Amino acid sequence: MENSFQRVAFKMKLIKGFEAEYQKRHDEIWPELQALLKNSGISEYSIFLEEETGNLFGFLKIVYPVKLDELPSYPVMQQWWLYMGDIMETNSDHSPVRIPLKEVFYLP
Repeated sequence: MENSFQRVAFKMKLIKGFEAEYQKRHDEIWPELQALLKNSGISEYSIFLEEETGNLFGFLKIVYPVKLDELPSYPVMQQWWLYMGDIMETNSDHSPVRIPLKEVFYLP
């Protein structure tokens, strides 16, 4: 089953001084957003913070990576982006600036 997933990694940027707020908001993630992510085939979704720089490193597994491109069409995703927009670097559509990372090593 492990081989049926694709690993996806990316980085984002948190505005300095909002580390605790970012953690709080994710500790209280909306149930409808959590359901959307899981129903889209996402599992093992983690976000790590590099405290010195505010860089966020995201990692997830997904069965169908194309489903990630569909997430912006859901109202709850748009609402989450608006909710998080005051503490992160964002694009003009309110999505977080998300830079894909290339996998260069994997130890199964």
